Amino acid sequence: MEAEPPLYPVAGAAGLLAEEPGAAVPDGVLPEGPELDEFVGAYPDYNEEEEERRYYRRKKLGVIKNVVIASIGGMLTYSVYLGLLQMQMILHYDETYREVKYGSMGLPDIDSKMLMGINVTPVVALLYTPVLIRFFGTKWVMFLAVGIYALFVSTNYWERYYTLVPSAVALGVAIVPLWASMGNYITRMSQKYYEYVNYKEEHVQEQRRPPRGAHTPYLVIFHTIFYSFFHLSFACAQGPMVFFLNGYLYGRNHTLYNVHNCGTNSHGILIGFNKTVLQRLPHSQNLIIVESVLMSVAFLAMLLILALCGSAYRPTEEIDLRSVGWGNIFQLPFKHMRDYRLRHLFPFFIYSGFEVLFVCTGFTLGYGVCSMGLEYLAPILMAYGFGAAVFSSLGLLQLCLPRQVPLVAGATVHLLLILAFFFWAPLPQVLSHSWVFYMVAVLWGVGSALNKIALSTLLGILYEDKERQDFIFTIYHWCQALAIFAVYLGSNLPMKAKLAILLLTVLVSVASYLWMEAKLKQRVAYRLPRIPRPQHKVCGYRYLEDDNSDETGSENEQGSAHSRDGSDNEDGDGEPLATGALGPGRRRYPYEQALDGEDGPGQE
Repeated sequence: MEAEPPLYPVAGAAGLLAEEPGAAVPDGVLPEGPELDEFVGAYPDYNEEEEERRYYRRKKLGVIKNVVIASIGGMLTYSVYLGLLQMQMILHYDETYREVKYGSMGLPDIDSKMLMGINVTPVVALLYTPVLIRFFGTKWVMFLAVGIYALFVSTNYWERYYTLVPSAVALGVAIVPLWASMGNYITRMSQKYYEYVNYKEEHVQEQRRPPRGAHTPYLVIFHTIFYSFFHLSFACAQGPMVFFLNGYLYGRNHTLYNVHNCGTNSHGILIGFNKTVLQRLPHSQNLIIVESVLMSVAFLAMLLILALCGSAYRPTEEIDLRSVGWGNIFQLPFKHMRDYRLRHLFPFFIYSGFEVLFVCTGFTLGYGVCSMGLEYLAPILMAYGFGAAVFSSLGLLQLCLPRQVPLVAGATVHLLLILAFFFWAPLPQVLSHSWVFYMVAVLWGVGSALNKIALSTLLGILYEDKERQDFIFTIYHWCQALAIFAVYLGSNLPMKAKLAILLLTVLVSVASYLWMEAKLKQRVAYRLPRIPRPQHKVCGYRYLEDDNSDETGSENEQGSAHSRDGSDNEDGDGEPLATGALGPGRRRYPYEQALDGEDGPGQE
């Protein structure tokens, strides 16, 4: 009796393929010859260089998308904040509105405490802003800070002491982290864009630091885009005034009836301004609709940053608290102040806060509203916002001119306007020269645009050897917060005193900055804090010493040379690194030790 043939062909059976050349290939056996090349070989029309070019083109478009979305998110956030604050201040100023809507609740006292919370809280922001950015990450701090702005908007649905004041304090806490993380984010995008454009360069492929000045063109362009959108917020913030509140306002003959001195002769803010500015009270339903629109815009800004903004750093770089240490993160902003470059820029940081508050309060109220009436508040600020946004393109002059020119030019424009303000006292209720106010607002916007773009770009240039610049932008925006707090304290000073302080600040700022440039030209050594080495290494997962993004170029080179000499063959805990079959300087992973059932070589 003959044996039955096997039901399935045996893998590797001799002669099977030879006897049946057309037979199917058995399971588990790969074909040989040309069939194997077709099975595992590269796609015949695959062009590796073209695919690589397409990949980095998508990366570059992603970076541009991140910059534009972050700029739009910042613009929407600041527009909502300014628009709501401006509308509520006008409503709460009206005596009839307070009496009818809130009776004896003491709304002026609540407003004063709310403004105190917004202006005083950022004074201590230097203590917690770097820790927040390092703990949550740059993108998440942006998102959370925009969420706090949305929280501030939501509390205006129910205007009480226990809603407005705590939300104002929370808003004050979020101001410096938001703008410091924004500045750091835009600067980081310029670094990434450079890497994607020059991906074929050897220093990019080996992840070495680029030549000095390599990031500068992208830094200038991206900060120009950001501040073009940011200055639009001053115009967009006038939406509640233009589309809602202006229809309820009295004319200038009523509001300016007892106003006698404007401009340089004025004292405080609108002395003699009528206590009632509303012809009729707006319906509560209309107020809810306006606040709902502002709330939806704030939520839109949150969603844009959350969904469309990519991360600034890789996961191995974003949270450095475990590698550098909480205490060092807390101390490093203060240690950076030992750098004479930052100390020389302090007056410019302060002036940057002064000039924005002056155009929003001193010039707009003390000159424009005092002369033409409250209904011209929105047009003057819109002229400033559009002028600053359009002329932000002048920041691109840094691509072809020395970096000193735009910053000094912006300060010079403001200096000439301040000198003119000393001799300008417009008459109340006179509209014959209204075009002068708009022209001055546009010119001030030109100076503001050059000031903001040049300062942010200068910080990126001076500290380009550090991938992370959150400490630097924290100090910059903290100084701006100090200036805003000083303006809040001196709001009742005479206009000539305010102009004198502004004039002195801009002169000191220009002199200090030019002194800094002279010291750099003479190659005077500056002092940078040495970033501590990571104290814990986790191989293959998160924190590696070579990924210390706070480290400067000189520190990195010194550390590499030290390691090559063999004098630093220890990890962060002081234990010698394992050597042997695994290669020098490599520890055995836990799963490798578990597979072998023993500790790695050189370990106990």
